[in-house]
Parts: sequence; structure tokens; C-alpha cells
Amino acid sequence: MINKSPPEKNRQSCYNILTPDSVRSVATAARNQFTDFGSMACLQESPMPEVIIVGGGVIGLSLAWELSRRGTSVELFDSHEIGRGASWAGAGLVPPPHRAPDLTDPTCLLRARSAHLYPIWSEQLKDETGIDNGFRVSGGLDVALHPREEPALQSMTGRWRKQGIRFELVDDIRAVQLEPLLTKEFTRAYYLPERAQIRNPRHLRALQAAAANRGVRFHTHSPIREFIMDNNAVKGVTTDLYNHFSETVVVTAGAWSGHFLEKLGVEMPTRPIKGQMLLLDPGRKTLIHIIEHEKCYLVPRDEGLVLAGATEELVGFDESLTDDARTILWHEATSLVPELAHAKVIRQWCGFRPGSKDSRPYLGEVCGVKGLFVATGHQRAGLSLSPATAESLADVITGQPPRVNLDGYRIDREPAASRNDTTRS
Repeated sequence: MINKSPPEKNRQSCYNILTPDSVRSVATAARNQFTDFGSMACLQESPMPEVIIVGGGVIGLSLAWELSRRGTSVELFDSHEIGRGASWAGAGLVPPPHRAPDLTDPTCLLRARSAHLYPIWSEQLKDETGIDNGFRVSGGLDVALHPREEPALQSMTGRWRKQGIRFELVDDIRAVQLEPLLTKEFTRAYYLPERAQIRNPRHLRALQAAAANRGVRFHTHSPIREFIMDNNAVKGVTTDLYNHFSETVVVTAGAWSGHFLEKLGVEMPTRPIKGQMLLLDPGRKTLIHIIEHEKCYLVPRDEGLVLAGATEELVGFDESLTDDARTILWHEATSLVPELAHAKVIRQWCGFRPGSKDSRPYLGEVCGVKGLFVATGHQRAGLSLSPATAESLADVITGQPPRVNLDGYRIDREPAASRNDTTRS
């Protein structure tokens, strides 16, 4: 919860992390080494924001905008440019509405709330910034290409039914009506008419612009080096030259988040899950709907381009683009839509999704560290779960009952059972 009282002096740190007084001493010594006014200026302390956010992906940006709309002062730090990590690299898939009134599973609750918020947020962002984030209800087809894949796909229908998601079994005739160029070799297919998408880069730009319009301050190329601690409470962060005080700090740094918590002796694994994607140009409009097959998908864009994704690779932060991934994704694309064999690959890229210890993200205050919050570990669903994540965490930070109960996302929870229905982003 936000505490607006000023930081006290003469702090001691039980974590051997920097205290406010030690930061001031370091900054003063550094100032004495500079003669250039611009260099000195970067060391000056700024007015203390109510919340500092560490990480400028879709989670951090969504939270910054949501908090700013509630009148909370926010500063956001990123070690690179804003919105250029996994959030930018994804496909922009948005979950369909969940209409069941009695949802209890934590992930379903977060997904259902996000599905409800996306059209609302999209309109509000456009009103505030003039940026169309590309939210479209495209509809989608989930297909099996081999009988051995059918049981897993059929099991999804039970979850869809329980969650109140609209779907229908598709036969050959209906498939041609919906998606004329879909392969005729599928063995089973379901149509989800309310599956949607957004354009990631546009959405990120809209969030940043809307947050900036409401007073959020952004610090790019400003990696956080330490937490400023007072015993068991966070009091701010330090960068190479700056020191910034706040009694509420939120880590939203994706796959890099676990590294920050390690500094405090808190175990929160967020191993990177590398995903590679292709952008295809068929030369004409070939797809109408989103097509999903197991963990891969094809996403049509308005201009006729098609996204093909995505791999899952446990290779650390290796940014190399591989021929193997290109081959796998090309095979998926052409197996689902043979017409894409004539398409050109115009781009290949990768991103690093943040893993967690189970199928759920980490959300809420860090146990034993007052004022330190996390929102990370969304795996393939960061973008699709971002509105509800931001809304509910903002509720907690501002002392309101959260729209989605976050107890099931605590860092110190028992690992949830493994599931295979993670929404893709």
C-alpha cells in the first residue's frame, strides 16, 4: 500500500543493500569528480514518486497507466528502450470472453477479466492518444492434424465449456466456409468466434503515450543496480548515477525479474523461454482467422501479412536466430495453409518470455519485504493477461480490494499442477 511519508534518515540494511544515506554519500563523491553541469544534473535527486516500476514491457506500462489514472505518481525504469522486449516480440493474441459466473481457478479469473477489459482499454487508449492498438475480434480455429493430437484438443473443449467460452465443432464444409485456404488434411477442428488480437507495438506505444500524458516519467537505458533498504522495507532504487526514493517499488522486468529478487535472498525463478517467430508475406490476403495448432499459431494482419509462431527454447538469453526454428515454423505454416508455401519470409525475430515455477505468474507483495511488489512470470500470456494484472495489482497498491484475488499468485505459493492451456501472447 502506498505510504506518502518521507524516507527516514540513518537507515540500516539487513540485506547489505544500499541505504539512503550511503547512496547520498556515493552520489556526492561522484559529483565532486565531474565538472560538466550535464553530468552533475543526472545525479540530482528528483521528487519522490509514490511508485517506482522496474521494467517497461506490457506489464510495467499497463500498471503505470492504470496507477496514473488513479492519480498516483509513477516513475518507470528500463535498461533499454521502452516496450522492446518479449512484449514487442509476441503475436498479440487476446483471450475470448469467459462467461461462466463461477470461475475459481486463479489463471482463469485473470484471463477472464483481461478478456473483458481489452475492448474497453483499447477504446480508452485510442481516445487518450489517437493510437489504434489494432484490437480486432478475428475469431480462431484450433486444429488437429493427426489423430494422436485429437485427445488433447478435445480435452480443451471441456475447459472452454466450463469457462463459458463459445466454440463449435467444425466439419469439412464449415471449415471451407470459415477459412477457404485451410488444409483439408485436418482431423478435427474447433471454431472460437470471439478470439481476438492486437498489434503489440501499437499497443505498447499507446500505453506509453497515455501514461506519459498523465505524468508518468520514463527512464530509458537506466538499469537498476540496487534496492535501497531500511531493514525489511524497500525505500527506493539506484542506477549507475541516479538515486530514486519511493516506498513502493514494483518489479515487472520479465525474464530478468528473478535476478532482482536474488539480491534480497528471495527465490523467484523466471527462467527465460525463448520464442522465435516469422513474418510472412503471401502477396495477397490468405487468412481470415487466427489458426492454432498445438503450441504454434498463424495470425493474419489487416494488410495481408501473416505471423507464424512460436518456438519454445530453454537456451538462456541466446539471441541468435536459428535455421532450425525457421524450418519448424515454415513447416507449421505450410502444413496448416499450403498456400503459404509461396509466401516470402520477410522477417525473423525472437523474445524471452518469463517463466515461473508453475503455470501461473507471480503477482503481489514480496513476503518479508515491505513495499516491494512483483508482476512477472506470465510465460506465453503476458500480453493477454496484462490488463487484469495491472488493474488488480493497482488495487492492492492503492489499498483497494483487488478485482482478482492474488493469493494464488504469491511467490511463496505451492507450485500449481501443470496445465497445457496457457493463453498465448
